[in-house]
Amino acid sequence: MRSTAYTYTHLSIYQNGRLLALPGNVGMVEPTMAAQTGCAYPLHTVDSSGKIHMDTTTNASYTLGQFFAIWGETLDASQVAGVTGSPITIYVNDGGALTKYTGDPASLVLPVHGEVTIEIGTPLTQIPTYTWTDPPPFDPKPVTLVYLGVVGNNFWPAGNTSTGGTGSPVDGLVCAPNMSALYHVHAHLAIFKDGKWLAMPANVGILSQCDYEMHTHDQTGIIHIETPTFKRYTLGQFFDIWGQPLSSTNVAGVTGNVVAYINDNGDSRRYMGDLRDIELTSLRDITLQIGTPVSTLATYSWYEPQ
Repeated sequence: MRSTAYTYTHLSIYQNGRLLALPGNVGMVEPTMAAQTGCAYPLHTVDSSGKIHMDTTTNASYTLGQFFAIWGETLDASQVAGVTGSPITIYVNDGGALTKYTGDPASLVLPVHGEVTIEIGTPLTQIPTYTWTDPPPFDPKPVTLVYLGVVGNNFWPAGNTSTGGTGSPVDGLVCAPNMSALYHVHAHLAIFKDGKWLAMPANVGILSQCDYEMHTHDQTGIIHIETPTFKRYTLGQFFDIWGQPLSSTNVAGVTGNVVAYINDNGDSRRYMGDLRDIELTSLRDITLQIGTPVSTLATYSWYEPQ
């Protein structure tokens, strides 16, 4: 299970002055047919930004050694994740106070909203600092999602557009009249334009003769994923079935600068990659903000699967 509350720390690893990207999905266990929501360790990464998510529900502090143990990599005075060199120097920026760490690397306590920099070999001329851009806080009042309900303001017509799915496979996803749904989960999509919530259309991916593996039944923003075989589903595939564009400047015909946030049971973050590559997993909330920033991220009370 994932936690419901997180804070963050940041890790940079340099080899002879070259920044090595920290891998994404360290400590993440992907969903499977049997475990449809997957899980995450109390320490994990979701991208290659160096930001480490730390579970705050237990009020525990965490060490760099624990993160490397979850990662499955070596950390000692002569090796950092398989990278060797001399010297290995560690600096900690905690609240703006930069100090050189001289203890056991594995025992270093990860600072909240702090930065750990590991130098291997040639030292840096200056230790970098970062501007923290945490996602907006959660709205304390959950939005109740009712089957066949509406969330937001009507904007798009129901169903696929003329360039969307017509019954033939789209991006490898099939349309079938009676699909055996051994894997049946739901994700949620909310789209805001200058603070106005635009209701998702009903019956995207639903045709008179068949239903696509991804579809909507109503205007709540819930995307149903129903398939006999587990595989990876993305937001780009959903927009292709819908027949709408999706880019950093255009969301289904609504144009402007697009910012994306992802929330997995309280583990929220800004998504910095290609919007089309956002994976649709069980109970994942995706918010697309176009124009004026949102002040809070919505949370939801989900209805039972249909």
